[in-house]
Amino acid sequence: MASPRTVTIVALSVALGLFFVFMGTIKLTPRLSKDAYSEMKRAYKSYVRALPLLKKMGINSILLRKSIGALEVACGIVMTLVPGRPKDVANFFLLLLVLAVLFFHQLVGDPLKRYAHALVFGILLTCRLLIARKPEDRSSDKKPLPGSAEEQPCLYEKAPQGKVKVS
Repeated sequence: MASPRTVTIVALSVALGLFFVFMGTIKLTPRLSKDAYSEMKRAYKSYVRALPLLKKMGINSILLRKSIGALEVACGIVMTLVPGRPKDVANFFLLLLVLAVLFFHQLVGDPLKRYAHALVFGILLTCRLLIARKPEDRSSDKKPLPGSAEEQPCLYEKAPQGKVKVS
């Protein structure tokens, strides 16, 4: 049977991957939701207006939105389908994207309800990355720690017999 750690990593990977494939697709095409697509277009226009450095670099709102959407879709597919180390790399890139999006939301002064989902998914990405990078415990190699329950004698073992001194 799979360890709880493995089940957690797989569940988070699939859920986060599907979420980012969905969100990236909304940024790329109006097929899933015309309202959400038009809202993304409006939001990314405000991001580029608020950060003139992007315009100086030749990045317009369409390029920013489509590049972030494509990166979300690609990393989401990796998180969902590809085993091993590439998931951690995709997780890291998605975490950087979430931080950038949080920066953009703060820059334009959006209320918390507009970017709460980014906070939640940023926390989930961080948790998944920390769980995945933590070394797996080997129960056969573990030695009891001083003061742990494994080192202490059982309470039900027979106590040594002898004379009891009462004063």
